[in-house]
Amino acid sequence: MQQVNRLTPAMDVGAYQTFAITAPRDTSVVAACEQVACAAWQFGWESKVDEATPLGREQAAYIRQTSGRTFREQRTGDGLTVFRFEAHQRCFEEHRTRAEIYLVRDGDWRGNPTGRRRNHQRPADWVEDFGEHQQRIADQQQKG
Repeated sequence: MQQVNRLTPAMDVGAYQTFAITAPRDTSVVAACEQVACAAWQFGWESKVDEATPLGREQAAYIRQTSGRTFREQRTGDGLTVFRFEAHQRCFEEHRTRAEIYLVRDGDWRGNPTGRRRNHQRPADWVEDFGEHQQRIADQQQKG
């Protein structure tokens, strides 16, 4: 195993904060279409249903009465019903992705002397926290 080459820190471990994004191993979670860049969500999609079959009638009834999605409906020459769904609404797939943990803790690679840590629930909150932290550092450097 290759040894990590680290610079000697200029300050005490308590003067640092660590921002990390990690993922638990072998864990997946159900995700919204937008989170996984689902093409159906981005551009809309079509579902073709053959209402001459019992399954097709059930699918069409679900789409019309229960799905809660916005669509246009038309019939094709060969007797199929085409449902055209608008973009930016949940598709019918169940998407899964790996869970991510957006962590901020005191200290650096040498440890966390206070034991304080925060897990942000949303990536945008972690990014905002990181940006504010970087701005504080820049402001302190400017002051001297």
